[in-house]
Amino acid sequence: MLQVNNLTFQYKKQPILKAISFSVKTGEHFSIIGESGSGKSTLLKLLYGTYDLNEGHIFWNDTEILGPKHNLIVGPKYMKYVAQEFDLMPFITVAENIGAYLSNFYPEEKQARIEELLDVIELRPYANIKVKELSGGQKQRVAIARAIAKQPEVLLLDEPFSHIDNFKKQSLRRSLFKYLKDKNITCIVATHDKDDVLSFSDHMMVLHDAKIMAKGTPQELYKSPKNELIASFFDEFNNIENYGMVYANQLKVVENSNLKAIVKSSYYKGNYYLIEAELDGETVLLEHKEHLKKGLLICLSVLKQPKTPFQS
Repeated sequence: MLQVNNLTFQYKKQPILKAISFSVKTGEHFSIIGESGSGKSTLLKLLYGTYDLNEGHIFWNDTEILGPKHNLIVGPKYMKYVAQEFDLMPFITVAENIGAYLSNFYPEEKQARIEELLDVIELRPYANIKVKELSGGQKQRVAIARAIAKQPEVLLLDEPFSHIDNFKKQSLRRSLFKYLKDKNITCIVATHDKDDVLSFSDHMMVLHDAKIMAKGTPQELYKSPKNELIASFFDEFNNIENYGMVYANQLKVVENSNLKAIVKSSYYKGNYYLIEAELDGETVLLEHKEHLKKGLLICLSVLKQPKTPFQS
């Protein structure tokens, strides 16, 4: 288990993280989400021992993870960290990069391992291409494969799909996270993209203003967001009187109701339209299966229970 106790860190006088405590079980997938500048990347670097803590402790099982004051080489042997900048060898091939730190004493096992990981990152056709000839997204995939080549106990991923185009991103997420689960590799991901983690995380943590704003399962945080920042991470939402935060997919057009709105715009989203409408002088967003004409009067129904006077 990874255990973080009362972690505090600052650059000079600027606090970056305050009193951060959480734990991650072996084999669990844990996500750290938050706005740019919320401390996500810094937290991953602290977990890897890149910096010294101002206060607190980090343990993997019974071993404390310490910073550069205590270690000549940053990063525990059982942990790998994939940053947003890729530390690859540009003048050798994809396969050679993946196998760079695998033993040459067992060439058949090494080759089998390289081929397995080429399939995980979906780059088998590029095995013999030099890394310098790859796109940014392809380099990011090679960096991930190299990090898991020796099957670490813990994998830290900082915005792991940020350079990868949508044509590959969906299948790559499924392939990578399935592989990590199958190998029981503990995975901690920092991201601002819900699609990176919503379907794959066991638990999530929201960072804001240097502190933990919320922790829970993806289902808990999605169904009961404690504020607008958390709701905005998951989807388009509205704040409607007597109902609180309502996702666009929880607002439906009906034949008759007390909630009447005027359509302002319709945005095509593939299998639905995102409708922008005016309700009691406020803009609301809802999903609808068809385009709605600007100026149309519509009646709305909220697919959640109204708040009681005792709910916050």
